[in-house]
Amino acid sequence: MSHAFRHKDILEIARKDGKVTVDGLAQHFGVTLQTIRRDLTDLSEEGRLQRVHGGAMLPSSTTNIGYEQRRTLNADAKAAMAKACAARIPNNISLFLNIGTSTEAVARELRDHKNLLVVTNNMNVANILAETQECEVVVTGGHLRRTDGGLVGKLATETILQFKFDLAIIGCSALDRDGDLLDFDIQEVGVSQTILQQARKTFLVADASKLKRNAPARIASLSAIDTLFTDAPLPAELPEKCSAWDTEVVIAS
Repeated sequence: MSHAFRHKDILEIARKDGKVTVDGLAQHFGVTLQTIRRDLTDLSEEGRLQRVHGGAMLPSSTTNIGYEQRRTLNADAKAAMAKACAARIPNNISLFLNIGTSTEAVARELRDHKNLLVVTNNMNVANILAETQECEVVVTGGHLRRTDGGLVGKLATETILQFKFDLAIIGCSALDRDGDLLDFDIQEVGVSQTILQQARKTFLVADASKLKRNAPARIASLSAIDTLFTDAPLPAELPEKCSAWDTEVVIAS
């Protein structure tokens, strides 16, 4: 069976079951796991499926991928972006890290930095940096979102308003071609907007898969971001827009 026919059948199975697995599809079509992984990569690059650990699912504009699946999604790209981002973060500053697996990757790269004050609404970031003696960690209050360890809501916002950060490092769930940062949780959006408001300088860490997704709630424009760290060239007219906005784009390999 040609890959074109497989792609059509894979999409039909995904519509019926909501998700497909590499093992299940390889057995169904009688092909190798590597062949199915290529098929899923092709469909993901076309925006027709969203890759998750062990398979793929139909993309959604209203529901985020589960946290455990996001942790393993594009792990190498996130590690490369985190290294590039951390290399731009000096010692002796205050910074904010928000909710997301990309910002957690940045936190891992900060464990050798000196004299940092890190404020976060991400319990996972706090745990990553907990044993770093040169890093003081402040955790915001807020409603605990058990699915990913995030703290959201009014109390989180009120805590953030008590600070003025040298640098804010944020992630997002999606990034559209207009340059808008998007998310699924309106409470998290309000927190992210407050973070940007209270920061002197802002970094966004977002891998290329975010440009193939959609989400309903708008955080801000890339025009509010000083530097975007990503893993592939931006599509269409977005590089020109970033240039006009004085938003630096760093492509980590």
